[in-house]
Amino acid sequence: MTSLAALLVLGVATATLPACGSTDPAPAGASTTPEATPDALSMGDQGVAPAGRDGLGGPGASASPKPTVPAAKALAAGNPNGHATVPTEARAVDTSKPTRTIGTGTPASCTSAAVVKAVAAGGVITFNCGPAPVTIKMAATAKVRNANGPKVVLDGGGRVTLSGQGQRRILYMNTCDEAQGFTTSHCQNQDHPQLTVQNLTFADGNSTGDKAEGGGGGAIFVRGGRLKVVNSRFVGNRCDRTGPDLGGAAVRVLSQYENKPVYVVSSTFDGGSCSNGGALSSIGVSWVVLNSLLRNNEAIGSGANPAKSGTPGGGSGGAIYCDGNEFTVRIAGTVIENNKANEGGGAIFFVSNNRTGTMKIENSTLRRNPSGKFETRGYPGIFFLGARNPTVTGSKLQ
Repeated sequence: MTSLAALLVLGVATATLPACGSTDPAPAGASTTPEATPDALSMGDQGVAPAGRDGLGGPGASASPKPTVPAAKALAAGNPNGHATVPTEARAVDTSKPTRTIGTGTPASCTSAAVVKAVAAGGVITFNCGPAPVTIKMAATAKVRNANGPKVVLDGGGRVTLSGQGQRRILYMNTCDEAQGFTTSHCQNQDHPQLTVQNLTFADGNSTGDKAEGGGGGAIFVRGGRLKVVNSRFVGNRCDRTGPDLGGAAVRVLSQYENKPVYVVSSTFDGGSCSNGGALSSIGVSWVVLNSLLRNNEAIGSGANPAKSGTPGGGSGGAIYCDGNEFTVRIAGTVIENNKANEGGGAIFFVSNNRTGTMKIENSTLRRNPSGKFETRGYPGIFFLGARNPTVTGSKLQ
């Protein structure tokens, strides 16, 4: 890209997943106020904000540097000062009558193999590993079998950490993966499985080198069905360090049933590192993030999206990276701080190809989220292209 006009080229959506970053003129009735237009961008020494890209990009070959994170503490997730109302469907699932339990009361009985077996079997899953906090070192990725649901709930009771040991992804669900079983004729838009993770810590997950579905999702990867995250911590997860579109050191999502949102409630994302989206990343997926904390995450790629000539691409969305066509993001009662992006959107990168996407930030604080080369003027730490400027109420953007 050598001219600002490149920002006005519409990215072409793929047949199955929407592409990101196009900048076609806004649809009729959409706002075109200066903050959302190219000439209102602060672009630093890059010279131009990123235009569209075709396809999903691909992961680089090298691993991200392992983030430095504090020693594990007792589970205390989310923003304690967040008071956003949590809708019924976003609340924790009742696990008082579990379908199955991992462990028999001792730490030694809570093994990686037991977690893998339970997740494959599905249902409501709890842990019985003794009264003290326990870390289960995952020797393999736990994979959801699409026919074993429709609900799959993993509840750590606030005392369980699942560790990828810096070597592997921790949890995987994909309704379009034949190896996990096809259950409908429309795998990208089916209402099951409905995966909930709650009262758990996911640490040191690493999907580096996993190129399936474009890569990303160091701790959790989801495509299809539904995903909900409640009262959980994600610490020191990572995925590939380069690539123009892969992302989500903690969580990567590619499609949800009828574009219903991924709910993230009272959860913490700390010390994640990936090419894009140091915490969360998605394509064509809506999010509702409530009473949560996203801090110290990094988008460490270089060259943006599409990749600038001579670069591997990436580096956007220090905490959150979202793109696609029709999707929404709502952030309420949440703190996003001390994240950074080598390219754009130190806190949030949001690009809606067809200019229908919207974002709301309510009673939240975004602070100290440097964007290395570009962000939307008037919205510190955010790069945004959508139907209209983000709606910001009762919030501080610093």
